[in-house]
Amino acid sequence: MVQSPAPHVDAYLAELPDDRQVVLTRLRELCRAELKGFTEVMAYGMPAYERDGVAEVAFASQKQCISFYLLRGDVRDAFAERLAGQDMGKGCLRFRKPERVDLDLVRDLLRATAAASGPVC
Repeated sequence: MVQSPAPHVDAYLAELPDDRQVVLTRLRELCRAELKGFTEVMAYGMPAYERDGVAEVAFASQKQCISFYLLRGDVRDAFAERLAGQDMGKGCLRFRKPERVDLDLVRDLLRATAAASGPVC
């Protein structure tokens, strides 16, 4: 995993190539709009969104993809059918090209995360 030394999300986004900067800025906008009550932080070299000090969502520009980390197992389980056709690791949704980021799916995942309660993972 590529970790950024950026001290805050604005600096993180500024260091990205233009094509990735556009889509990751859009991911940030979605996170900020949908994750009310969450705190935006840099964690493990990537933007993350915490509730009560626990990260529930993060995203990153990796060498081969854009990664969207969905750390709530309950939300992943609830979306199993929609995630089945995606490039998905244990908690990471990977988009190989910036133009393939499914913003509608991400928005739905963020809304479900914001509505969820209880333990993460």
